[in-house]
Amino acid sequence: MKNRTLLIVLILTLSFGIAMAQELPLIKAVEVRGNKKIEADTIKAKIKSEVGKPLSEDTIRQDIKAIYKIGYFSDIKVETEPFEGGVKLIYIVKEKPTIGRIEYHGNKKIDTDKIRGKVTITPGAIYDMSLIQDNADKIRELYEGEGYYLVKVTPVIKTVSEDEVALTFNIDEGPKVVIKKITIEGNKRVSSSEIKKAMKTKERWFLSFITGSGYYKKDVMEDDIQRIKDVYLNKGFLHIAVSEPKLTLSPDKKDLYITIAVSEGQQYRVGEVKLEGNKVFSTDEIMKKIKTKTGAIFSKEVLRKDVLDILDMYSEKGYATANVSILSNIDDAKRLIDLTLDITEGDLYRVGRIEITGNVRTRDKVIRREMRLAEGDIYNSKLLKRSYERINNLNFFDSVDLAPKPEPEKKVVDIDVKVKERPTGAISVGGGYSSVDKFVVMGEITQGNLFGTGKQLKLSGQIGGVTRTYRISYIDPYFMDRPISASLTLYNETNNYQQYTNYSWRSKGVELAFGKRFGDYYSANIAYNFDNTDIYNITDTASSLIKNQAGIRTTSSISPSFIRDSRDNFLDPSRGSRNAIYTTVAGLGGSNKFYKIVLDSAWYFPLPGDTTFSARGRLGFASGLFGKEVPVNERFYVGGLYTVRGLGYGEAGPRDSTGEIIGGTKELIGNFEYVFPIVKELKFKGVTFFDIGRAFDTAEKIELSRLRYTAGVGLRWISPMGPIRIEWGYNLRPQPGEGKSKIEFAFGTFF
Repeated sequence: MKNRTLLIVLILTLSFGIAMAQELPLIKAVEVRGNKKIEADTIKAKIKSEVGKPLSEDTIRQDIKAIYKIGYFSDIKVETEPFEGGVKLIYIVKEKPTIGRIEYHGNKKIDTDKIRGKVTITPGAIYDMSLIQDNADKIRELYEGEGYYLVKVTPVIKTVSEDEVALTFNIDEGPKVVIKKITIEGNKRVSSSEIKKAMKTKERWFLSFITGSGYYKKDVMEDDIQRIKDVYLNKGFLHIAVSEPKLTLSPDKKDLYITIAVSEGQQYRVGEVKLEGNKVFSTDEIMKKIKTKTGAIFSKEVLRKDVLDILDMYSEKGYATANVSILSNIDDAKRLIDLTLDITEGDLYRVGRIEITGNVRTRDKVIRREMRLAEGDIYNSKLLKRSYERINNLNFFDSVDLAPKPEPEKKVVDIDVKVKERPTGAISVGGGYSSVDKFVVMGEITQGNLFGTGKQLKLSGQIGGVTRTYRISYIDPYFMDRPISASLTLYNETNNYQQYTNYSWRSKGVELAFGKRFGDYYSANIAYNFDNTDIYNITDTASSLIKNQAGIRTTSSISPSFIRDSRDNFLDPSRGSRNAIYTTVAGLGGSNKFYKIVLDSAWYFPLPGDTTFSARGRLGFASGLFGKEVPVNERFYVGGLYTVRGLGYGEAGPRDSTGEIIGGTKELIGNFEYVFPIVKELKFKGVTFFDIGRAFDTAEKIELSRLRYTAGVGLRWISPMGPIRIEWGYNLRPQPGEGKSKIEFAFGTFF
């Protein structure tokens, strides 16, 4: 009985061993079949089953998954056959067909070329249904952006051969749908208008044809949900919940109604605020910088700015890798949130390599001399930001990017300066109509970056019903490679303002100027000007002031000026200021002898929503010397686009006994503006303004009660041809003979 049992066990053991040996043969070869476009080595690189290893079902399953991930195969089979005492492992693949052609059917409102520009699939691509569906979604998003919310895009695949298919996107455009109304429900502590103001999705309005708003876009609405949450988080509502939008179509399917529900929860205040990890700066130093204080209503945005301010403190001292982690503890019972700002200071860094790329025409030194940091300096983020502003203000580039790249091993920050050049040479011819000049024709030839050296040469001319100006100027911002600017200007001007002043004048002259920068914001300039002016066409009714200056007079003058300019952008500033004092003293030869002083101060303040408030004031004085009168063309004429909008040239100033405008020897002007974006991508903006000012004669005192007031609106566009402004000013207190409003426009730098 024992022997029989032992025999049975032995037989079972031998049978099991033989079975195991049969199940795990050795792999003697690996082969790939069925591939036509994809190399066998590419496929084998993904296979883990190797020659010499036992055959494994788990490994084969992993191999199949890895080959599928390549993305080029629709079917994969695995077979084995005896081979040299083991097995040959054969992977039989079936390649996906290629897309031979792509067509679009049903599109009438959007051109095929525009659709094709959004599609990433091209003929010859491997047939991949997920990629095809992604592109169908891209087409749908394109239509939704144009207002076709009901569009349907269906990809249709037609087999041409075993290796090729044709792809057709069938497009059912549907009617154009505009957002008629957005309704916010459940909001009690925050108004609907404030919530909708934060959203990018807008109701359709009369300027939507310019702004492109008023259409539903799913991706934009997803971002709007977070923007709504941020509005509440900035007001202390930590448990804010915002529903998905409910979309309702009007019966005619032309209007869309959007309803968004919010659950506000309770408002929380800031509890304890602690700092940890700070050694470079004391706790008191940092706490003075931050605005998140105990007892204040919690604000996510204020806290974010506090973190950035702390990081700025460190990065301005060379700690380029400093980091701030926010640890919070919410006490729902007391409605308080305690905050701990955990600071990781890192090491002190210096500036490593500064590499400039993208400047095909502009010489390296033109860019490098605007950098406020040099290789080897202690890294300073504030100076890096100022370097960006200075390079951008050259106006040689469409884009400027300064990318700091810390190298922890070397404790240095490399700075990559990437620029994209714009054409700096231009020939432009334009025309227009204004209330002063009537029809105007203007032309200009400019090279703002002569031979890539940063020097400027400009020839310009303007011919209108009242003025005629010709000017040629040459400017070298780094004269003889020194931080001194030099300029030479020749001009010839004719002004026929008889409708306002009862005389005409023509002037020609030359001006030579030099300037020097002091530090980052300060500069001083001095200019010498020799001018020959002829006062003519004087009417019989002109005042004695005008008649006494009839004929040709010469002016030899020196004009020193001092400027502090911290604006972030010269053409379209949003922050900073420009403060200047201009003086002119004439009498070093020539027949005209006078002095003139103008104080000019402009301040720019960024506001939420990419808007800007600015305030500018000007105060000017002029007086004759050695018994001479101030020349009529050097007097202050207040009124018009560049002084007080809504008034005519010189209307806000002295007149003689006959009502003739004679200009003043003193001026006081104030301009207040609110600038807001209309189409941000096109740099197209709107402006509302309030102007105040007047010119006063020698015997008059500057009296605030006699100032003139206007208000108005306008449009501004930083166009490829240069800044364009169109503004309508309303005369708030019109005098006899004056109009109630004026529309004026200009091509050139905003004031």
